[in-house]
Amino acid sequence: MSRISCAAVCAAPTLGYVSDYDYDLVVIGSGPGGQKAAIAAAKLGKRVAIVDRLEMVGGSCLHTGTIPSKTLREAVLYLTGMSQRELYGASYRVKQEITVADLLSRTRHVIDREVQVVRAQLQRNHVTLIAGTARFVEPHVIAVKGSGQSEQARVSAGAVVVATGSRPARPAQVDFDEARVLDSDEILQLEEIPSSLVVVGAGVIGIEYASVFAALGTRVTVVEQRDRMLEFCDPEIVESLKFHLRDLAVTFRFGEKVVDVVVSDRATVTTLVSGKRILADAVMYSAGRQGLTDDLGLENAGLAADERGRLQVDEHYRTDVDHIYAVGDVIGFPALAATSMDQGRLAAYHAFGEPVRELAELRPIGIYTIPEISYCGATEAELTSAAVPYEVGTARYRELARGQIAGDSHGMLKLLVSTVDRRLLGVHLFGTGATDLVHIGQAVMGCGGSVDYLVDAVFNHPTLSEVYKIAALDATNKIRALERFGD
Repeated sequence: MSRISCAAVCAAPTLGYVSDYDYDLVVIGSGPGGQKAAIAAAKLGKRVAIVDRLEMVGGSCLHTGTIPSKTLREAVLYLTGMSQRELYGASYRVKQEITVADLLSRTRHVIDREVQVVRAQLQRNHVTLIAGTARFVEPHVIAVKGSGQSEQARVSAGAVVVATGSRPARPAQVDFDEARVLDSDEILQLEEIPSSLVVVGAGVIGIEYASVFAALGTRVTVVEQRDRMLEFCDPEIVESLKFHLRDLAVTFRFGEKVVDVVVSDRATVTTLVSGKRILADAVMYSAGRQGLTDDLGLENAGLAADERGRLQVDEHYRTDVDHIYAVGDVIGFPALAATSMDQGRLAAYHAFGEPVRELAELRPIGIYTIPEISYCGATEAELTSAAVPYEVGTARYRELARGQIAGDSHGMLKLLVSTVDRRLLGVHLFGTGATDLVHIGQAVMGCGGSVDYLVDAVFNHPTLSEVYKIAALDATNKIRALERFGD
């Protein structure tokens, strides 16, 4: 066995002591959580290494998940000319015959650039990148195996952060063939755009891909065993999304379960419990995610994962073993790149005694469907259940000059406002730029602001941000009417 020493490759300063370990921190996985954990520790002057396969630098988020799927979405929006059709007609397209090569060229470009950004950040912060796959030998010792190598290098660490991410969960009864029956990672490897597609599962990933392929002209059927989709979102917003997806010829089969998928050289036939049969070129399963912990040798570190491959952590992202932390998808909900980054940072700070504040409770949710959905704060159902009196302020993009310029007349914003102290309680958006616009409401709520701030604030014109002022005025006018009635 060979041993990797930090001395020759890691120039990070120490804080006046020399550890008995090769590194103060070893991070397993280079996705968003792993990157931020490594860099945060390096900023504290610690000797840090991050272990991952060279072809996966940046993690699943960068190579098979968030970044490629969102880049694919942007490519589809541009090439189909979809956002301009209100201006130039329903037949308008930038490119008539869109191919997989057209879509993937932009995706590969973005991935390549982002990999370079990640590598530069690690190098700039003197974080050693060790190429290979990691496995615990002892609680403080990790074996790293490079691709095609029988010999394993061992590194020791005072603290470890597990940030291995996740992969699509695969139902045992489904025969995935990487050609016609695929999971959400493999869908990016299709050789041609299918003319028809069955999406099993109406969660975030399933609905995002359903909308993207529908925009390309694929006839999409969504099968979901629950009675509705995106149950955590505002029902009015979800209904708006369903309306637009149906307008793109998406068929929904709620309350249905797949019992069989038959595959031939030319197509697939999906059979549902009800007896319905759906003919399609391909089937994509979106059945949740599975933590990537199978090959970590957790038992050698005194740890065990649950049936979904997830690790349990406390409020500091520390596992049952005091010096081992876990962040990101591998610990489950919310399994978002945005939260994973802060989890990694906070885990590193806690490991080295750096004072921290816990993550803010106000965390935005973004769903990159076509059109986008985003929200922050409470929903109407939550406020009603908690007996919190509120009023709703609504504004639609068609009321904005910028909405007309952008060709989006269907977007909308809902503000939920307390009728007691006029504080902003929730922000729900649907339409162009929703995942960016939500942060205005998040900032106001995070500072304990009231709807009056939005009424009095001056917004650039013409912008989509003006939707906040219109919604705020709508809410305050309703509250004023109620107060006058009381008088």
